[in-house]
Amino acid sequence: MKMDSDLLHSPAVGLAEEEEADMNDWKLPLAFMKKRHSEKIEGSKALAQSWRMKDRMKTVSVALVLCLNVGVDPPDVVKTSPCARLECWIDPLSMSPQKALETIGANLQKQYENWQPRARYKQSLDPTVDEVKKLCTSLRRNAKEERVLFHYNGHGVPRPTVNGEIWVFNKNYTQYIPLSIYDLQTWMGSPSIFVYDCSNAGIIVKSFKQFALQREQELEVAAINPSHPLAQMPLPPSMKNCIQLAACEASELLPMNPDLPADLFTSCLTTPIKIALRWFCMQKSAKLVPGVTLDLIEKIPGRLNDRRTPLGELNWIFTAITDTIAWNVLPRDLFQKLFRQDLLVASLFRNFLLAERIMRSYNCTPVSSPRLPPTYMHAMWQAWDLAVDICLSQLPTIIEEGTAFRHSPFFAEQLTAFQVWLTMGVENRNPPEQLPIVLQVLLSQVHRLRALDLLGRFLDLGPWAVSLALSVGIFPYVLKLLQSSARELRPLLVFIWAKILAVDSSCQADLVKDNGHKYFLSVLADSYMPAEHRTMAVFILAVIVNSYNTGQEACLQGNLIANCLEQLSDPHPLLRQWVAICLGRIWQNFDPARWCGVRDSAHEKLYTLLSDPIPEVRCAAVFALGTFVGNSAERTDHSTTIDHNVAMMLAQLINDGSPVVRKELVVALSHLVVQYESNFCTVALQFIEEEKNYTVPSPANTAEPGNLTPVRDSPAIPRLRSVNSYTNIRAATTARNLNKSLQNLNLNEEGGPAAFSPGNLSTSSSASSTLGSPDNDEYILSFETIDKMRRVSSYSSLNSLIGVSFNSVYTQIWRVLLHLAADPFPEVSDLAMKVLNSIAYKATMNARPQRILDSGSLTQSAPASPTSKGTHIHQASGSPPMPSTSSSSLTNEVPKPPARDQPATRPPYTPTLGGQAPHSHQFPRTRKMFDKGPEQIPEEHDLESQVRMERQWRFLRNARVRKQSRIITQRGVSRLDDQIFINRNPGVPSVVKFHPFNTCIAVADKDSICFWDWEKGERLDYFYNGNPRYTRITAMEYLNGHDCSLLLTATDDGALRIWKNFADQKNPEMVTAWQGLSDMLPTTRGQPSASAHSLARRVSIYLDRSKQGGAGMVVDWEQETGLLMTSGDVRVIRIWDTDREMKVQDIPTGADSCVTSLSCDSKRSLIVAGLGDGSVRVFDRRMGPNECRVMTYREHGAWVVKAHIQKETDGQIISVSVNGDVRFFEPRTPDSINMLQTVKGLTALDIHPQANLFACGSMNQFIAVYNANGDVISNIKYYDGFMGQRIGAISCLAFHPNWPHLAVGSNDYYMSIYSAEKRLR
Repeated sequence: MKMDSDLLHSPAVGLAEEEEADMNDWKLPLAFMKKRHSEKIEGSKALAQSWRMKDRMKTVSVALVLCLNVGVDPPDVVKTSPCARLECWIDPLSMSPQKALETIGANLQKQYENWQPRARYKQSLDPTVDEVKKLCTSLRRNAKEERVLFHYNGHGVPRPTVNGEIWVFNKNYTQYIPLSIYDLQTWMGSPSIFVYDCSNAGIIVKSFKQFALQREQELEVAAINPSHPLAQMPLPPSMKNCIQLAACEASELLPMNPDLPADLFTSCLTTPIKIALRWFCMQKSAKLVPGVTLDLIEKIPGRLNDRRTPLGELNWIFTAITDTIAWNVLPRDLFQKLFRQDLLVASLFRNFLLAERIMRSYNCTPVSSPRLPPTYMHAMWQAWDLAVDICLSQLPTIIEEGTAFRHSPFFAEQLTAFQVWLTMGVENRNPPEQLPIVLQVLLSQVHRLRALDLLGRFLDLGPWAVSLALSVGIFPYVLKLLQSSARELRPLLVFIWAKILAVDSSCQADLVKDNGHKYFLSVLADSYMPAEHRTMAVFILAVIVNSYNTGQEACLQGNLIANCLEQLSDPHPLLRQWVAICLGRIWQNFDPARWCGVRDSAHEKLYTLLSDPIPEVRCAAVFALGTFVGNSAERTDHSTTIDHNVAMMLAQLINDGSPVVRKELVVALSHLVVQYESNFCTVALQFIEEEKNYTVPSPANTAEPGNLTPVRDSPAIPRLRSVNSYTNIRAATTARNLNKSLQNLNLNEEGGPAAFSPGNLSTSSSASSTLGSPDNDEYILSFETIDKMRRVSSYSSLNSLIGVSFNSVYTQIWRVLLHLAADPFPEVSDLAMKVLNSIAYKATMNARPQRILDSGSLTQSAPASPTSKGTHIHQASGSPPMPSTSSSSLTNEVPKPPARDQPATRPPYTPTLGGQAPHSHQFPRTRKMFDKGPEQIPEEHDLESQVRMERQWRFLRNARVRKQSRIITQRGVSRLDDQIFINRNPGVPSVVKFHPFNTCIAVADKDSICFWDWEKGERLDYFYNGNPRYTRITAMEYLNGHDCSLLLTATDDGALRIWKNFADQKNPEMVTAWQGLSDMLPTTRGQPSASAHSLARRVSIYLDRSKQGGAGMVVDWEQETGLLMTSGDVRVIRIWDTDREMKVQDIPTGADSCVTSLSCDSKRSLIVAGLGDGSVRVFDRRMGPNECRVMTYREHGAWVVKAHIQKETDGQIISVSVNGDVRFFEPRTPDSINMLQTVKGLTALDIHPQANLFACGSMNQFIAVYNANGDVISNIKYYDGFMGQRIGAISCLAFHPNWPHLAVGSNDYYMSIYSAEKRLR
């Protein structure tokens, strides 16, 4: 602020007080700042689901090939003495060679059976080449497409060769015979898994890969050239799906340490716990565990598969740890393939991680294909060592004294680690290592509750967390838990399932298959469950029945409809909302559910929600009623009656305050339109005929004599900014591209500005499509036509003209759609335009193609647009559609829901394809609310957050402005003529409004708003408000001015629009818009009442405001209560609650003239209205409509320009008429207590709330400023500077709410601001 430096630094403005932001600012409620205003309503992006195993596999056959030749060592390895001897934990030299061989074979089979008991096992002991061939081919034949395992132990034969051969025997064991890996591949086929336990095993892996490549090439050659000799041979199988595990690298020998078994690799793969414990005892650190010997290890009590015993617990911990290491180290897809696809493969690979750890300590590196990253140094192995340590340290006392076994703290500690990750972590961090362990813990009853709780908190982090958990393999576990009857798990499971289904709705099928839906039905029916959990349960059920017939049937039998209907009146709004959505989905295209609803009079119970205080709930109810009418296959009289009832109930929402509700309303009505298409076609034709034969008196067509406003001179007019309403309001909406936007938009599409003249705009939709209508559709009915129809329909009675049964319902619904097509919120009007045009199109195609299409109005309204792709009228291919034989043939088709796997966005609306109605906008498959991140502290409550800091800064600024301006106004303002700002506005200013705290001022002309920074003197923004061209902006208010400001504009057709992001670098966006007053069509305005002075008529020449004697729309805003008072050329004062976005009260004015000014005082609940007949009326809004008018003053003889009530407890009412008489009233006394006479020919007046000043603007081109005693303190007739030009006729003026600044707009386009003399400031 340009204040004197001495004032800024004077002791009066002490820092201590100044730093105290006004506490009231923190307490003031904010309007239109909810999620539905700040975010687009949409589901989360469907993540590509990779967690479902596309091909679960089983290893069905196992070949165990042992080449031991006990007693004879192969020639190429010199063994140490003593040397490792044990094979499958048996010393082969302890019995006869043949018996040893058979026992070892039997043992190996047992060890494998622990991991996969159901497979077919075949042993081949010391075999020949033929035996191996026979064995492999027979196993592959039986296995068909499943996996086969080939286990090769080559301890009694030479090492593999570089040519890719392993060794077997001849018949009489006199020779070693090579067996080519290429042949082995051919016999084994794919998919297979190979385990090689022999020295230099890495060679086999390399040869295997070379042969596999060779096969691929042969396959390619054969595919390209069928005459090639290769193509004549039987094709070799591809080896892509083969897995190999080898004991060591190509150059390494197996360890010969006598303390280890000879088949160390096999032991690690098949008896991991046993070998791990032995190895642990062989380490130096084992000496720290007293009394543990190798013998003792053999005696560990328990069974591997019993988790309550020591051995079982160790096995469980081992599984958890190896799984966790793999999940953390491997790429996700490899982890899925190796650790989740096949039980046996998963076990072998988990144990392979142990083999890598143990064998590397003996300078051996096990090899696998596909190759794994090294895992032997992973930190989780330390947790394993600790668990083993804790277990073994108890052994001596357990075995000798029989003491009880203490369970390992491992799982509890890992859950704590997970919890720490959840609570302490930052936003962008690696996924928690412990996730697979949480999964294992779900198996144990002891920790289950805690694990589910932490899992829920993890899933709450967002869709990525859900995907991670699913990829770990959580799904079967939580599905199984639904069979548990434990009540304490219910809230947790419901929460977890809500999260899973929000991200991946394809789980609906799994739930129904396993009867999981019954679990959620019982939760919903349980009245003891908190509402929050019932909400999640009903969300889950809503997903189960969403476009899934089996789910709908299952839930219908589970009594879902009756359950939902009982909860419609629950006090919890979110529950009401989802119950309605769930109902809407269960009977969507599912007739049995609809009839079940009819029997329970569901539609009537849903009616109560249509007036719910929460917009989302109203919206959900509209959605449910829409699908209720939109799906019955065959129509009976009964169902038609119901449809009509529902339609008429829905029609009442036509002026709902929330665009979300109105959008859903269009969708709901479109279902009805599809059902009764032929009836609507008839109505449409009738309206089209009417519209052609009727000219509407519209202010746009009548040139008013004496309207002095000059036509805009285009060079001075800057380019308008394009504007977003959620997506983009398109610089001018569809066909509302009124002359304004044509002049101001540089048309960058072909043609340039010259291609259009405002003359052809009335019906041209090509102009609209070039200006960027939604999909460049060609519309049969342009916005203009529809708007005209809407206005015609209020003149002529159509009902008598149409011989359709129930015509009144169809006619009324058509009118509702016409009204919605003119909705101030572009997304609503676009949708309604699509529905109307689809019917108009069919009507004109089917009914009388020649006559209608040749008639001027229609052909004119849809010229072929150069840019249009014709997507709307023609099918995508571009060929014109065939006229359908009868319009009713389409009515029986039900609207098809989008395919289940696509994200449910609204498909493009093609009217020719039969009943394809626009899909519900608000309820795509999922909603953000179920997959948003964790509700830590919302940002504004986090004291350190940017959002909070910015608010604090704003509130301090507010306090400073209030304080400094109060000091100035208390000193008294003796003059107010210092011009601190002047600029030429792009349009004639009709309303000006100062921002209460920053240096921004909004100036509205007929249909656009310009923002200026009055301190710097620069223009910040200029954008189009979007109102039709025969309307104009008549009022503006700043909402939330103390914080995040929004701008409300009111136009004289009764529409209210709310904007954000103006006057900064961003594009202005429409937050919301609605019809604040209905029946304010500017064409139906009466002439000024006789009592209005002839002066008023003269003033009206200058004043846009009273062109036809109307006041336009006047508003007053109460930030404290969030109430918006609206009135104007109507006989009521309508009060809107912005929090609920609905009308809360209509106060009848009891007068025959318009309301010209409104002012309210929230503390006393008083509303003061000035009227066109000169009366000033006071209302108490706490009283009923008949007794709420508490006072009427009739002292003015003419139009009241301004009525104002002071906000103090005993504040007075001040009112001024066109004749310039100012009267002061005490609300309790019937007569004025004071009166002053000011200028005649008053066109505008404002009263400064703090400084007791009022300013009058006159049509005689001057401004007079008075103080409270009626003395003129300033009289302004000329602009400062350029030759002191005379001020134009004053069109509007306004005081700043705090500073002594006065903004003045005049008919010569100039906008100037005057302030108190400099020394005061």
